[in-house]
Amino acid sequence: MADGISSFWGPVTSTSECCEKNYAYSSYIAEFYNTISNILTILLAFIGLVNAIRQRFEKRFTVLHVSNMILAIGSMLYHATLQRLQQQGDETPMVWEMLLYMYILYSPDWHYRSTMPTFLFLYGAIFAVVHSVIRFGIGFKVHYVILCLLCIPRMYKYYIHTNDASAKKLAKLYVATLSLGSLCWFSDRVFCKQISSWPINPQGHALWHLLMGFNSYFANTFLMFCRAQQRGWAPKVVYLTGILPYVKIEKPKTQ
Repeated sequence: MADGISSFWGPVTSTSECCEKNYAYSSYIAEFYNTISNILTILLAFIGLVNAIRQRFEKRFTVLHVSNMILAIGSMLYHATLQRLQQQGDETPMVWEMLLYMYILYSPDWHYRSTMPTFLFLYGAIFAVVHSVIRFGIGFKVHYVILCLLCIPRMYKYYIHTNDASAKKLAKLYVATLSLGSLCWFSDRVFCKQISSWPINPQGHALWHLLMGFNSYFANTFLMFCRAQQRGWAPKVVYLTGILPYVKIEKPKTQ
């Protein structure tokens, strides 16, 4: 939300802003709450990364957790600066991450194994180049939503083919956080004028970041469970300190 305040980063050059007063707490951070709310995503992704490495999951999950961290860092830089370059550093990893989810979801049943990663890599590279030249605006959001929708049928297939109640709970938490987070994002975008007149701004976009941090963690954990099940690794959902779910596996000695 532009306020005409001078800052370390200069005038806003990004194509979109959120419903948060700029530079309210520091001349170095444009949108304070939208910036710090990404920290949770980084922490959850780090926990997932440690679990994936410690239990020797396939490298795709290591890359997935790292991509979550990169996306959160890019989002922090974007909201802290509201600059066009940093906006690209947020939006391009969003697309790359969805392409990675598509690979993890669809590759187990893909007959020609080399074609999918090659196509997705080229698609991601071409998008990054084109996006660095063209400001897509609403086109980016439509493109991103389409990529998300392409993942839903496969996620649903995994859900209905999973009998474990704890794993199903992860999928339900994924849907719940996505739905609630989307509502927060939508409200922040559409009702900003009304929200700005309230005594306290609920920071809908920052809530979106927090909920999507949990959302990506639940999605990753669910996919790790499903993949371990496919590989015959006897997965179980256990809880860190009795609160945070993660997947524990037992690989056959031959593996």
